[in-house]
Amino acid sequence: MKSDVSAEEVFRQLADSLALNDSPDFFLNLSQRLTELLGVDHALIAEVFPDLAQARTLAVWSHGRAIENFTYDLAGSPCETVIGTSACVYPAGVCTRFPEDELLQKMGVEGYFGFPMTARDGRALGLIALMSDQPLVLPGVAEEVLRIAAAQTGAELGRRRAEESLQESERRLHTLMNHLPGMAYRCRNDADWTMEFVSQGARELTGYPPEALIESKLIAFAQLVHPADRARVDAEVQACVTAGKPYRVIYRLINAQGDVRWMWEQGQGVLSPDRGEVLLEGFISDITEQHESERVQEAVVQTAMAITSRLGADFFQQLVLHLTRALDADIGFVATLQGQDQMETLARVVAGQPVENVQYHLKGSHCAEVLSEGESVGCFEPPIPIPHPGGGEPLVARSYVGRRLDSAKGEPIGTLMVIYSHSAPDLNLATSVLRILAAGAAGELERQTNDRRIYQLAYVDGTTTLPNRIHFMERLGSALLHAEQAGESLGLVFLDLKRFKEINDVLGHDTGDQLLAAVARRLEQVCRVDEFLARLSGDEFALLVPNLGVDGLPAVIDRCHQSLARPVYAAGREFSLDVNIGAACYPVDAMTAADLFQCASVAMHEAKRSGGNACIFDVSIAEALNRRRALAERFARALVEDRLSLHYQPQVDLVTGALVGAEVLCRWKDDHWGWVNPAEFIPLAEERGLINDLGQWVLRSASRQWVVWQKRGLLFPGRLSVNISALQFTDLALADEIRGLAAPVPPEAIGLELTESGFMRDPELAVEITERLRQAGFGLSIDDFGTGYSSLSYLRRFAADTLKIDMSFVSDMLDNQSDYTIVTTIVAMAHSLGMMTVAEGVETQAQAEALTRLGCDRAQGFLYDRPLDSQRFTERWLMQAE
Repeated sequence: MKSDVSAEEVFRQLADSLALNDSPDFFLNLSQRLTELLGVDHALIAEVFPDLAQARTLAVWSHGRAIENFTYDLAGSPCETVIGTSACVYPAGVCTRFPEDELLQKMGVEGYFGFPMTARDGRALGLIALMSDQPLVLPGVAEEVLRIAAAQTGAELGRRRAEESLQESERRLHTLMNHLPGMAYRCRNDADWTMEFVSQGARELTGYPPEALIESKLIAFAQLVHPADRARVDAEVQACVTAGKPYRVIYRLINAQGDVRWMWEQGQGVLSPDRGEVLLEGFISDITEQHESERVQEAVVQTAMAITSRLGADFFQQLVLHLTRALDADIGFVATLQGQDQMETLARVVAGQPVENVQYHLKGSHCAEVLSEGESVGCFEPPIPIPHPGGGEPLVARSYVGRRLDSAKGEPIGTLMVIYSHSAPDLNLATSVLRILAAGAAGELERQTNDRRIYQLAYVDGTTTLPNRIHFMERLGSALLHAEQAGESLGLVFLDLKRFKEINDVLGHDTGDQLLAAVARRLEQVCRVDEFLARLSGDEFALLVPNLGVDGLPAVIDRCHQSLARPVYAAGREFSLDVNIGAACYPVDAMTAADLFQCASVAMHEAKRSGGNACIFDVSIAEALNRRRALAERFARALVEDRLSLHYQPQVDLVTGALVGAEVLCRWKDDHWGWVNPAEFIPLAEERGLINDLGQWVLRSASRQWVVWQKRGLLFPGRLSVNISALQFTDLALADEIRGLAAPVPPEAIGLELTESGFMRDPELAVEITERLRQAGFGLSIDDFGTGYSSLSYLRRFAADTLKIDMSFVSDMLDNQSDYTIVTTIVAMAHSLGMMTVAEGVETQAQAEALTRLGCDRAQGFLYDRPLDSQRFTERWLMQAE
């Protein structure tokens, strides 16, 4: 299986292949698809003949082309081990294990996986074999794929064999009838009669033996012979007629072993021109004397029609219709077992009319007895009134006859029942017909169960039971086509759970899955009948809203938010959740399904990035996203190609005005975009997982610059302060890493700055890392202090020596009493903890003087200088060492 193909896509493609069972190339198409889905070199589908120890291929697909079918011996081949067993796997060395298998040797096969096809009675029908030129490595879904494919392929093989047998039966019966002496064959001389006459129904109801039964449940006459061939019989009969003598003709039905199974004699009379027809009528009459003639003949007809009903969506409806007619029953139904105590009808007929299906509890119903006993006949005490579909007087259910439906493994899966308004049906007839039809009904029920299983695997999300991504994309395409043809709009809403990953990581995937299922139920509750909800992947959901314009999107978004306004309960816990929502609309935002999907995805991304909970698509959003994508790609190349640069902003002593250090700032000038704001490319580096690489580049480059200044005899007082991303601040080995990157700069000349919010992601880890950094000799500053939510107890434990006052407080401290109070408090608190303070964003002399009065130690900002490249910083701030 290709690595980029999901399990859902595998089963969808398998379902597409199995849906083509009417195609003459069904087996070949399936074998080709299996090689593609499961990543093997060869696929073989074959029918087997155990008595002959041979197999005949129905299709062979090898290295991308079809191979002509052939017959081969099972002995000495791995296929022999598959017959009558479960899956048989030889991952490697299959040629060595089966040296006598010429086919394997010729193909040079290394790995082999075989799966049997069996009939309902356990007889071997055939097999599917997958082979690989290399050691066989199959995806996890391989056995499930082969199991379903084998079941469906076996059913199709049985169906085709049945058709062939039926055609042969009809041909032979016509030949026999036409060779009966003097036979006019005017009694129902058409194909329908042939079908009815040779059906299993005719055999069972007339007492014919089971030896002549074939796979399709139709009877084939083994032999129908006369005492002499037609020429001799004709001559003898003519002689008797001419002489006016009596005669006798004996008809026998003989099975394949030569045993006479039925005989009828006619004679002692003069043959008249219509005597042959009388003989046939006598033949029928004799067969049916044990039963009520006309009724049984009609039962045979209806039973045969039920058996030969074409498989499909209405199979059970047709079967129950014919069943009730055959048995003159008032009510009939097929029901399937749902779980342990639920039944659901697949088809119901009342008074000759199909009616809606129902669900009911198994406990206390007569179906429970049928499932337990296999077959049951009984009465309703008291009788039960059943509504008449025509609205007349209700039918009164008095008695029933039921038959259990079993799977191929012999497990109960449903019931087939008829109900009478009178209490004395012909039980022999009823039980015989039910027995005839039960096997076919069970087989079709199991086939449809397999179909539903394929559908579930291909189109339904197993965690939430919502439609999955594949199903949603197909529905989106059809919905948009309908909207286009009807001149309507179409809304698409994406939903993404906030902080779901944290829940999954902390509480485990089982809890996460239960939470997703609970969220799905909440969202379903606010969806309208014509809306289509699906789970796309992870914690992402999508909602299709037909005939909805842009103006209607806010109301849908509000509905979705309100659905999670109350806590959600899952896995014994209570969760308070919210969602990010992105929405788009056809035809305002996009004209194709793919573009509409993309627009909603863009809006979702913007909602998550901005933290605004919801976003409706706008062209400007797409333009901004395209710019971000382009910037991210160009930044990644610039980092690899060393096309970034460093700028240095001086830090000064507030009392003396002397240089006491500098903050190192990364700058990027793109060939196309020009100077790009760090507020753009730093978050992009974090999103793309490049922030560690960027941090390492900054440290190495700043260290190299420090060495250059030293070699030139320039004095750089204090520290080079380098920003550390919160994503970098998760490694206990950070101190060793920085020591290696900054060598040969002494640790005391390096200052590390981390934002307050970065510390508080994992305070305990931060405490340990800062202590290691302090022991290594590095200085540590808490940047943007006052903007986060750090605890004073943790602040005391951090091994930081400096607090940097955020510029947002400094800029307004002279005009805003609250900001002034905050700055005053930060300075006082830092001093009480033995820490220095650095004010950022100082732009006026009045601010500097106010900070000095409050006791702030240092400052940086435009009042002193802007960030400068290394050359200008050197020229303006550094002096030769004395």
